[in-house]
Amino acid sequence: MSVQETMLPSGLRVATDTMESVETTSVGVWVDAGARNETPDLNGVSHMLEHMAFKGTKRRTARGIAEEIEAVGGHLNAYTSREQTAYFARVVANDLPLAVDILADILQNSTFDEQELERERAVIIQEIGQTQDTPDDLIFDQLQEVAFPEQSLGRSILGTVERVNGFDRSTLRSYMSAHYRAPGMVVVASGKVVHDTFVSLVESAFDGLGGGGGTSCEVGKYQGGDWREERELEQVHLTLGFQGLPFRDDDFYAAQILSTVLGGGMSSRLFQEVREIRGLAYSVFSFSSSYKDCGLFGVYAGTGQGEVEELVPVVCDQLVEITRGIGEDELSRAKTQHKSGMKMALESSMSRCEQLGRQMLIYGRPIPILEIIAKIEAVDTHAVRRVADRIVSSGPPTVAAIGPIGNLESYSAIAGRFG
Repeated sequence: MSVQETMLPSGLRVATDTMESVETTSVGVWVDAGARNETPDLNGVSHMLEHMAFKGTKRRTARGIAEEIEAVGGHLNAYTSREQTAYFARVVANDLPLAVDILADILQNSTFDEQELERERAVIIQEIGQTQDTPDDLIFDQLQEVAFPEQSLGRSILGTVERVNGFDRSTLRSYMSAHYRAPGMVVVASGKVVHDTFVSLVESAFDGLGGGGGTSCEVGKYQGGDWREERELEQVHLTLGFQGLPFRDDDFYAAQILSTVLGGGMSSRLFQEVREIRGLAYSVFSFSSSYKDCGLFGVYAGTGQGEVEELVPVVCDQLVEITRGIGEDELSRAKTQHKSGMKMALESSMSRCEQLGRQMLIYGRPIPILEIIAKIEAVDTHAVRRVADRIVSSGPPTVAAIGPIGNLESYSAIAGRFG
């Protein structure tokens, strides 16, 4: 077995996925804290902290961090999600000690220099503005907000300009101290790596992490509703959402198969009916987003002002129709898509590193690919029909739309299409 794991005395978990045929290593630190862990007055702090981690430590300047990793041809990056924050690097295997040292340094010794903070604050505000100017990004934030109103799960990961302007060094230090603790973090390497050697590197480098404590967040409560903004655009950007499933739900894999059959590829029902047969949209797809305790299932379409009136009934009809069942051929194609996607991802050390890190945080253990395949294979047409009915009838839908929306039917009319 290529995957091994070790628990350090501090509570920090270390895992490796060895790939014998490669010469590089991907290494990352996954933190069990994201936008969901923020109070309203701290909305956006996880994302700002992710940015500021690269802006200088007690040992390295911001420029020094960039130059040191790129001097060995490496790559360093990070991202913030609603439930996790990740910091990762990819290097030639011989430079793994350097990658571990840099990651440990930025996560334990960041200085949050005031000048760097002001510069990065301006960058993040530009990022917020860019999202506001990108309707096919903005619409998903609005969908999330309407589905989970007045909750951390519904707030933007980036935060607001007002909140970002209010964060200072003490805010970042306090949040990091509370959430970046050994028991809530996982350090993972994939590629050319020897487990015991990696464990020794991590134990030595991450000796400054605090123990105990733990992350917490409010329970997600799906509510649904309607948000619309008339804006002068070429297209209407439309999302239609429903209550989805958490990661640990027994129907998790059935929901993934359902999403693939409905709108996961060129052979999917939505792509065929909306684009190929009717020509109502260039882009149309479905998605199934899961969280620890809840989820969001939905459909996105970008369509013209003249087409939206016809598009919405077609999408709703496809959602209702799929609750009546799917064919064995559709099921087989969807299963094969999922299994092939996983096998293709096995060829990338970064994909394997990320998958392992997320599994360790979500499930508390690595999930062997054969176990995942077995669960996919266990999904039958009855399970897909069951979960489709469960999702569509789970409560009021969520509608979010932006653009020339004059021809978009009312929320009550859309909701009425689902009984």
